[in-house]
Amino acid sequence: MKPLGQKSYGSIPHLPGSRLGPGDHHCHAGQSDIATIKARDKHDVIIVQEKLDGSCCAIANVDGQILALGRAGYLAQTSKFEQHQLFAHWVRTTEDRWRELIQPGERCCGEWMAQAHGTRYQLSHEPFVVFDLMQGMERATWTEITHRLQGRVVLPRVISEGPPCSIGKALEAIKTSAHGAIDPVEGAVWHVERHGAVDFLCKYVRPDKVDGCFLPEVSGLDPVWHWRP
Repeated sequence: MKPLGQKSYGSIPHLPGSRLGPGDHHCHAGQSDIATIKARDKHDVIIVQEKLDGSCCAIANVDGQILALGRAGYLAQTSKFEQHQLFAHWVRTTEDRWRELIQPGERCCGEWMAQAHGTRYQLSHEPFVVFDLMQGMERATWTEITHRLQGRVVLPRVISEGPPCSIGKALEAIKTSAHGAIDPVEGAVWHVERHGAVDFLCKYVRPDKVDGCFLPEVSGLDPVWHWRP
């Protein structure tokens, strides 16, 4: 059963030159231009964030019950992977905070960074980084996210906010990670907002990025943990 009746989080289309994984697709050329070259007008606001490399998960308030979910929308505690069992445990230990922060029907979507996937980190903050606040398929604006969540949860580093930001500028900014990456940062995410609403998202992933190279099922080695309870 999926408590939300859907996935917790969908896929974000890629900018030109970004490395595509299985099932990935590029964004429309016009969207790429808006995000990275020229805005349509003064109403476009582009927020660019450092992209984090972990497991996409969510914390949902379903009729007053706080639930830990994997990306596909299933309860995290039903996963066969230890990292998701740890996520479910962590959400239980921090449940009171989430009950205060998210209303029934809402969910915080983010990156669960307890285990290394394709990037290793020396985390200086808690292992869950929230990058979206959603209700159904609707996303909250970055202004609302920061107003409601900043100082209570970890948010991704903002590289640029306002005008379009080129891929080159974003890559230069992420040469040094704000989240403790000891391997090259995998990329960046562009949020394009317009008239006080989220219009679209797109992302860039380094072409040389190897997904999941530190996961035991890929490497054949022991897991690399950034955090354990």
